[in-house]
Amino acid sequence: PRLPAEREPDKPVPMTVYERRVRFEEVDAAGIVFFARFLNYAHEAMEELFGALDGGYQGVVVGRQLGFPAVHVDTTYTAPLRYGDTVSIRVDVVKLGVTSCTLRYRFTRSDGVDSATVLHTVVCCALGEPGRPRKLPFPADVRALLEAERA
Repeated sequence: PRLPAEREPDKPVPMTVYERRVRFEEVDAAGIVFFARFLNYAHEAMEELFGALDGGYQGVVVGRQLGFPAVHVDTTYTAPLRYGDTVSIRVDVVKLGVTSCTLRYRFTRSDGVDSATVLHTVVCCALGEPGRPRKLPFPADVRALLEAERA
């Protein structure tokens, strides 16, 4: 669910905060969230971000045939997530170009402890054409959404 962002001193307010609970099947033998799951969680938050557009993320990808494949991901882990934890994922845009952007996802447990930060660079592409996806500039509505989320 999309939650209202809280104001942090001297920091811009991200517009999208996605909250979820860690499920049993998402933890490893050590009892913590398997590291690659953070990328799944980040993608869920990205889908929530695009939910503000007409038709949501599904409408963008399936209806409009636009994709946002990852070209770079950098993750820093600072504290574990465990089964049953609730995590809030704040999404903002730290870099915005003509055809690509870098999204930042900040993971915070319900006890206020920061758990991870993911930097995720994506490229806007046309899908459904013969061959590989074709890079293209962000459409006006997508660009406006990303501009509104700038850090």
